Amino acid sequence: MDGVEHRKVKANGINIHVVEKGEGEGNGEAFNPIILFIHGFPQSSFSWRHQIQALASLGYRTLAPDLRGYGDSDAPSDVGSYTCFHVVGDLIGVLDAMGADQVFVVGHDWGAIIAWYFCLFRPDRVKALVNMSVAYYPRHPIYKPLQLYRRLYGDNFYICRFQEAGEMEREIAEAGTAIALSRYSEIVIRAHHVCPKENPSKMYLQMALQSRCRRGCRRKNFITTNWELTAAWTGSEVKVPTKFIVGDMDLTYHFQDAKEYINGGEFKKNVPLLEEVVVLEGVGHFLQEEKPDEINKHIHEFFHNFLFA
Repeated sequence: MDGVEHRKVKANGINIHVVEKGEGEGNGEAFNPIILFIHGFPQSSFSWRHQIQALASLGYRTLAPDLRGYGDSDAPSDVGSYTCFHVVGDLIGVLDAMGADQVFVVGHDWGAIIAWYFCLFRPDRVKALVNMSVAYYPRHPIYKPLQLYRRLYGDNFYICRFQEAGEMEREIAEAGTAIALSRYSEIVIRAHHVCPKENPSKMYLQMALQSRCRRGCRRKNFITTNWELTAAWTGSEVKVPTKFIVGDMDLTYHFQDAKEYINGGEFKKNVPLLEEVVVLEGVGHFLQEEKPDEINKHIHEFFHNFLFA
């Protein structure tokens, strides 16, 4: 990426790699808006390359960290160090280190889940949210997420496969990281019925070959732990201004009852400040990389409404 600054920020006791570009315009946060980008799995800050360049050119200061366990950020060896509270704590630490009080937030995939948690835990730090691919589903008071996943999708559902610490890492190591990522790429393209000009999965090959991608597997182990730790938030709503974007060819949009939930009003009940749902035609899961110009326009048009709020 041209013209970006790479920084190592001490946050929450570890080093977080942050890609930064843009200084904003004028003085004060109203004239120096900051966007925090939160990537998914098995990605890194690199997945936001198109947004970093475009939004910085429009006057935003853009911050795209590698989450713990990914890219050039530290990867704690303790598998207990990857809960939603750890990751959101890292992001708060990054903002504090950057002198950012309130920010705009953009999330995708597993980063969207972290963005929902971020807004749930610290709405005071968020001006507005654009979230992509994964809608907000409130914590079920009785059933653990894995119970629901296994009942709906079976034991081979990919999230279920990541629950035993070290299991997927061993399988990746045995197959060879390049082969494993190549197979993942083929599955993604076949499942989402889309082959973007830049195959996003292949873009992360070098990172994966250096074993960085495998560290991120640890975060998927904590679906049940996150459920247990967030009992106090049962029934809570996400109360920040929100725009949600999903591709009509994204598998997440075709999960059981997902369309009805997103478009039928229940989603709005759980996110009362949800202002818009955008369903992009002919777009799969990696929408910010498949249709970067369109996504950049959606982000800017929504955030622009809150620049002077």
